[in-house]
Amino acid sequence: MKTAQAGSVESNDCLVTVSEASANEIVISSIVDAFFHSQIENVIKSTLEELSINNVKVEIMDKGALDYTIKARLVTALERMGK
Repeated sequence: MKTAQAGSVESNDCLVTVSEASANEIVISSIVDAFFHSQIENVIKSTLEELSINNVKVEIMDKGALDYTIKARLVTALERMGK
């Protein structure tokens, strides 16, 4: 199974791990989850749709990253995985 990561667990960043799956799956762990879970999920979903990516599991450990950081980390992890 292919797996790739991008980012870090430093403040204002996120660690994104992507791996092959039978369907798209998103797992979010965030210090601001109570406030921004839906926003983080929407950024991930829209990025996957924009890139026409299917059958990946996206795990994110967020430490307060902004939308553009989440998207950049996700795109980088997907490129490292070969998607």
